[in-house]
Amino acid sequence: MSMTNNKTHCFICNTEKITYSCEGCSKRFCLTDLTEHQQLLKEELDHIINDYDQFKQRINEQKQNPQNLQSNSLIKQINQWEIDSIEIIQQRAQNCREIVIKTSETFIYDIEKKFNDLCEQIKQIHKENEFNETNLNYLTNELIDITQELNNPSHISIQRDSQSFINEISIISSRKPRFNKWKQNAITVAPENEKGHESNQLNNPIGIFIDEKKNIFIADTSNHRIIQLKYNAKKGKIIAGGNGRGNRTDQLNLPTNVIVDEQNHSIIIADFKNRRVIQWMNQNQQTLIKNIDCRGLAMDKSGFLYVSNTTENEVRRWKMGEYNNEGILVAGGNGKGHQLNQLSFPGFIFVDEHQSVYVSDEDNHRVMKWSKDATEGTIVAGGNGQGRHLNQLYHPQGVIVDDLGQIYVADEGNNRVMRWCEGKEKGEIIVGNNGGNQLNQLYYPMGLAFDDVGNLYVADCRNDRIQKFEIIL
Repeated sequence: MSMTNNKTHCFICNTEKITYSCEGCSKRFCLTDLTEHQQLLKEELDHIINDYDQFKQRINEQKQNPQNLQSNSLIKQINQWEIDSIEIIQQRAQNCREIVIKTSETFIYDIEKKFNDLCEQIKQIHKENEFNETNLNYLTNELIDITQELNNPSHISIQRDSQSFINEISIISSRKPRFNKWKQNAITVAPENEKGHESNQLNNPIGIFIDEKKNIFIADTSNHRIIQLKYNAKKGKIIAGGNGRGNRTDQLNLPTNVIVDEQNHSIIIADFKNRRVIQWMNQNQQTLIKNIDCRGLAMDKSGFLYVSNTTENEVRRWKMGEYNNEGILVAGGNGKGHQLNQLSFPGFIFVDEHQSVYVSDEDNHRVMKWSKDATEGTIVAGGNGQGRHLNQLYHPQGVIVDDLGQIYVADEGNNRVMRWCEGKEKGEIIVGNNGGNQLNQLYYPMGLAFDDVGNLYVADCRNDRIQKFEIIL
């Protein structure tokens, strides 16, 4: 009977010997190599114990010095955030200081300019030695207004963002442009019926004016009359003309514009084909200026009357009550042309508080601004030839300027109303832009006006109606 062979190969020496299995790795070793294998395991255990001891030591150290937890990496990040944030705050503060200083300088400059304008008016009145209570009251009130404005500047303030962890500040200026918008579908405020000559009808209205009570005055051109439409009224009232086309004192001939002189409660009319500017007060007519191809009218706060002359291609100004002279040239007057000191068929005009004159220079397809006492104007809208691109106009008509210097133009040939910011190359379309008779359309828009809340009124000439585009608040 032979002995059983229980020998196998050792994993280490690969010699056939009696071997023993390791329960950990399931490999078989001879006795010699098994002893060595166990020694290696013991050494590895000692290393692990040593690592554990070191880790325990680190825990004890961190417990004694918690600021070293997770090393200094996060602390360094937090410190850097603190430095960066302080720099940002300091830079923001410096930017705000610079804005305040620059805005204040501009504010003082504007106040000084208003004051100098008043001084010039005082010198002019004193030199001419012709003045009355109205002039004195105006000068007194203007001085009170600019004094209050200087003592209580409200054009700038600080706004804090309380939602931020670090309260941010920014400068909020009341002079920042407000880009208002209007509903695109208009309300027809006049007439009730289609084109005609009844009191609730119109025929090619051109000029419009809105007074302090929101009454609308309409130059109903082809009906040769002026219509007053009281606020929220359904029918208008004939307050001048309406007695057929003619040159009698009770007649008009294609009136193109009308303004209201709030001081003496009269209306002033550009009686175009009769070549005269007339005043109607309590049903009495007075001719103010004769032999003038008048198209546009405007009046400034001092009561000076401005008239555009299409034949002479100029705008002149007359002092209140002194219409027996040729007036003072304020724009154009250098013959028909497209140079900066010329106009070509000037129409509607607007005068701002600094007595700058804005003129719709119709045949040059542009709007010009002539500052007070300037010898030439600057182009503030259009001026790039006839066209419908955003940098062009096509026979511009009504022009008005808001208190932020934004210029609104009735772009007649393009059946739209545009807004231009002075100095910008392009304008933007406010309403219209698609000729027709729907509520979102215009057909040869002419006169423009705003009421006291910013609603826009347009004399929609070829549609024989006045459209009201409500402002979106």
